[in-house]
Amino acid sequence: MHVVIKRGQANMICKVKTAVFLLLFFVYGLPLASQNLALKNNVLYDLTTTLNFGAEARLAPQWTAEISGNYNPFAFKENTKWKHWMVQPEVRYWFCESFNRHFIGLHLMGGVFNMSNIDVPIVLVPTEKGRRYEGEMFGAGLSYGFHHILTPRLSLEYSIGLGWLHSEYEKYQCPRCGSLLETGSKDAFGLTKAAVSVVYMLDLSKKK
Repeated sequence: MHVVIKRGQANMICKVKTAVFLLLFFVYGLPLASQNLALKNNVLYDLTTTLNFGAEARLAPQWTAEISGNYNPFAFKENTKWKHWMVQPEVRYWFCESFNRHFIGLHLMGGVFNMSNIDVPIVLVPTEKGRRYEGEMFGAGLSYGFHHILTPRLSLEYSIGLGWLHSEYEKYQCPRCGSLLETGSKDAFGLTKAAVSVVYMLDLSKKK
C-alpha cells in the first residue's frame, strides 16, 4: 500500500520525514520540560479504521501543547478507501487548570490522501463516484473541548474544531488505475477536528 503523491515524490518524502520528526519531538522532547504528559487515542478515528495516537504536555499552569498523528492504510470492497496520514499540532489554553474541564485551542494540520468511492465530511475534494483522488492538504483552526477526569490516571476528552482547509489534488479515471483526468485545488471552511478521546495521564515527576 502506498499513500503517495506522484508529482514531487522527493518533496513528499521530505514532508513525511518532517512530520515524523515533529511527532517524535513532541512525544519525547516536551516531557523533558514538563511533569505531566497525556497519551491519547481518538475513538472516532478508530471507528473509521484510522490508526491514531496523540500526546499532550503541560507547559504552564493553564497552557499545554498537543500533537496527534493519524494513519489509514486500508482499502475495502470495490476499492473504497480513505488512505491518508495527517499530523495535527495544537496549543491549548485551559480556563481552570491544565487537564481539567474546559479549554480552547489553536491548531494546524497537514497530510496526504489517496481516496476513492467515499465522501469526506471536511470536503477535501469535489468527490465523484468511481474516481480516485490523490493529493495533499493543510489548514488551521480553532477548537473547543472538555476534559472529564474519571480517575487520577484515566480521563475522557471531547473536542471539536472549525477552520480553513486547503487541498491540492489529482483526479484519476478509476479507483485502481486509469489516466490522470485533471488537477485542481480547493479551499473550504468547516470541520477541522472532531475527537472523543480516551486519555491516560503520566506523572513524570515521580520518575525523576
